[in-house]
Amino acid sequence: MSTVGKPYHWWQTGVVYQIYPRSFQDSNGDGIGDLAGIILRMDYLKDTLGVDAIWLSPFYPSPMVDFGYDIADYCDVDPMFGDLATFDRLVAEAHRRGLKVIVDYVPNHTSDQHAWFVESRASRQSPKREWYIWRDPKPDGSPPNNWGGFFGGPAWTLDPATGQYYLHQFVPEQPELNWRNPEVVRAMLDVLRFWMKRGVDGFRMDVVGLLIKDAELRDNPPNPNAPAGLPPNDIFGRQLHTYSEDQDEVHDLIRQIRCTLDEFPDRVGIGELWGDLPRWVKYYGENGDELQLPFNFRLIHLPWKAEALQASVDALEAALPPFGWPNYVLSNHDQARFASRCGGQAQARVAAMLLLSLRGTPTVYYGDELGLENGVIPPHKIQDPQGVNLGAHRTRDVARTPMQWDARPQAGFSSVEPWLPVTSDFEVRNVAAQLQDPSSVLTLYRRLIAVRRGSRALQVGSYRPLEAGAPGVFAFVREADGERVLAALNFNGEPVQVAFPGFGAGQILVSTSGREGEVAPADLTLAPHEGLLMTL
Repeated sequence: MSTVGKPYHWWQTGVVYQIYPRSFQDSNGDGIGDLAGIILRMDYLKDTLGVDAIWLSPFYPSPMVDFGYDIADYCDVDPMFGDLATFDRLVAEAHRRGLKVIVDYVPNHTSDQHAWFVESRASRQSPKREWYIWRDPKPDGSPPNNWGGFFGGPAWTLDPATGQYYLHQFVPEQPELNWRNPEVVRAMLDVLRFWMKRGVDGFRMDVVGLLIKDAELRDNPPNPNAPAGLPPNDIFGRQLHTYSEDQDEVHDLIRQIRCTLDEFPDRVGIGELWGDLPRWVKYYGENGDELQLPFNFRLIHLPWKAEALQASVDALEAALPPFGWPNYVLSNHDQARFASRCGGQAQARVAAMLLLSLRGTPTVYYGDELGLENGVIPPHKIQDPQGVNLGAHRTRDVARTPMQWDARPQAGFSSVEPWLPVTSDFEVRNVAAQLQDPSSVLTLYRRLIAVRRGSRALQVGSYRPLEAGAPGVFAFVREADGERVLAALNFNGEPVQVAFPGFGAGQILVSTSGREGEVAPADLTLAPHEGLLMTL
């Protein structure tokens, strides 16, 4: 595959790093991370870890019912995180180091304390009444349809003062905007312009598949494959979301969003999406005129087995249009920590190699570079509304514990007790300790990111799966401009003999087990849980 002279964008060649601001670094001793804290750690991000872009989860003014995804003002900073001047300084410090800045854009819903909703709720005659989705009750007084909310209960709340229900597919404090209203569209596109004028390089767009609902708001059908044992209030889990998400008309809105991004040079739109592959791939647009990167969560939800992962990667590669650029993510703020999901630290190393060697843009979740595992959150300290409403086993707090910087009290995150407890192993699992350990997970991530940056094959090369001749091994070749890199990943807990005939000697670039030197791909033994990257 020749890539000579072909231009690629930063969002194609770079590594993205997700920061959950309230858990990254507390700069003022209130137990909550903030924007100034991110600035303090900017050298770690660029020089130590070596990522190319940072994505910030919401930092906007908010009552924090859903920890910032209930926004009361799209064009400001919540005082707990700083102010606009601090944000501008963050962008300037990032750009000075060559880091791009991606921020969260939450277009589906606002806080019920947003001025728009306060006005909308004031009366049925309010000029902003149609900015949200209001409907009369059914004749028996029940909600307009049967939709359930993600966090439990119905997706409708009755407003006694005006006698109508409003729609919210999350908590009642998150009323949903009416994107069928042109005034809403104009206002929300102006939000994008506001942040791009401040230097923002792109947006991760929350639940963009929900923006348009069925025009008739028809009942969702029951899900015949709903898991057994769902809590009684989990209406959402018992339904197919046929009419509440992923409507065909949403693509016109995505194209309008893309046109707005294109008013500024080299911005990127990343969309949070679910659904089957044929529908997901449509969000690239017919001619690449929608999202540059529909977020690909498929590897998160699969059994951690080589065969399942390879099948998913191969299916994605086959489904992508010629202009589509793949992307991969293994963790985020809504999922249990990867090291806890995949079976421990040894496979977390294999996962790091997989993420950073596949074709496409990788996103690393803060703390994964340390092998952080799920935090233990006592029931009385659970704060996530999903855990509060659906049970402790559903809380996302376990993946939002503070970043562990060193062995000081509170792991160097704060000088006081933080908003969530640090994990119990913080004295040994922290940045300072792992920087001194050549066999640490952090050392592996640093090495993988550096190798990726220096390899045209790994950044933009083609992907070709290989038959390893042994179960539990995922192997592939990346190639560009005469450079070939072979990845061989052992998902087994015992040594495996593999053979890749037709290749000459290979020079190890990175091994998850630390070995170096020359290997023969035609007759190769992988150690238990070993991943190898080698040049051919």
